[in-house]
Amino acid sequence: MRKRQAEIICIFAPQKKHMGETRIHTGTATVVKNTGSHYLLSELPQWKPFNAVIRGRLRLSGSTATNPVAVGDRVEYSVPVDAQGEPSDEATITKVLPRKNYIIRKSTNLSRQCHILASNIDTAYLIVTLDCPETKWPFIDRFLVTCEAYKVPVTIILNKTDLYTGEDLMAKSELFHSIYGGAGYPIMDISVLTGEGIDTLKDECNRGGISLFSGVSGVGKSSLIKAIDPALDPKTSEISDKYRQGRHTTTFYEIYPTSGGGFIIDTPGIRGFGLVDIGPEEISTYFPEMLHVADNCRYKPCTHTHEPGCAVLEAVENGTISPERYMSYLGMLEEEGKYR
Repeated sequence: MRKRQAEIICIFAPQKKHMGETRIHTGTATVVKNTGSHYLLSELPQWKPFNAVIRGRLRLSGSTATNPVAVGDRVEYSVPVDAQGEPSDEATITKVLPRKNYIIRKSTNLSRQCHILASNIDTAYLIVTLDCPETKWPFIDRFLVTCEAYKVPVTIILNKTDLYTGEDLMAKSELFHSIYGGAGYPIMDISVLTGEGIDTLKDECNRGGISLFSGVSGVGKSSLIKAIDPALDPKTSEISDKYRQGRHTTTFYEIYPTSGGGFIIDTPGIRGFGLVDIGPEEISTYFPEMLHVADNCRYKPCTHTHEPGCAVLEAVENGTISPERYMSYLGMLEEEGKYR
């Protein structure tokens, strides 16, 4: 197993010399917004955001992340203050503390650069829709594998359930529950229109931790946040009738405080989701239903593709493991091996 990306990041910034009564205050805070060059920090659970920048040299250990400082990061900072203790300039991020977890992706398998969605997440909510737009199942599986690999607890939200009234979509919804519920993932049926599941989701997000909302464009992330707390106002947009896809409305990664004491990370819609630092030999260990039976394979290591006495192949044949999830596994295995 290879070392994960950007687990410890150090930033070395030269201290400015200040005249007169100016002093330097230091502290620890959480990154609550990242615009690319500027940041908002807050000393959670207090909600008093203040501006911060990075100055000086950035040193990363083997990282190719385009955003080495991510929303959710715990950071050390310094800020000049006057004689009354009031900040006289922007804060400077001086160090990123070790992360307990994070979600990272590549936009394509050919890309060498990767992007950290967020870090120090208590629960990631993967928001999925079966129509308007349809979330592709390989995308779902890649997201789930990444959460397993980087130790992020994940719950699947099946959103816009008010749309699933036709026979085909009802059957697809039942199949979805069978596949992902059978793999061990919690699933919440949600509809902002009817209110189904909103109170339960609201209770979970108000427990005081940091929740991440993620999914492809148009699945209703921002609408869900507004339903959880009407005081919050992330941007929303209509679905394209022509392409039945969403449009990007959230442009920055940002933490919102809920009135109940929790924090929600809203993320821009994702299209591609390439795996990062997960070798072909590891992938099956991040499918919980495969991991559960893999110890019974006759040969070890086993790729679960052709070996005689493979317990995973037997589970696929008898329906214990869904063919859809197994095909996703084979797709990841082929692509991760091809582009290394």
